[in-house]
Amino acid sequence: MRQLTLRIPDSSPTACATRRRQRGDSVNAYATTVLSAAVDPELAGDEAARVRERLARAGLLAVFSPASQVPDPDAVRGARARAGRGRLVSDLVSEDRR
Repeated sequence: MRQLTLRIPDSSPTACATRRRQRGDSVNAYATTVLSAAVDPELAGDEAARVRERLARAGLLAVFSPASQVPDPDAVRGARARAGRGRLVSDLVSEDRR
């Protein structure tokens, strides 16, 4: 399992904590549910549908693309050639926190 660090508005943690308490979830479980509802078209359920609808209205809903689509080989070669040439994310984060 991976970890994700986010910067969010000051009001979001309070709203998230209130909602997760109503559901009886941990913060992590609630955030995982919300993120999954945003990107997993197979996730069913009324709450997931409501979250997807809100994300769609905000223009933030990820569009599902079937795994059967194969990327263009030239695009893959280009991406591989460019990979690793930028600055490390850890350096950028460290600089921002000074």
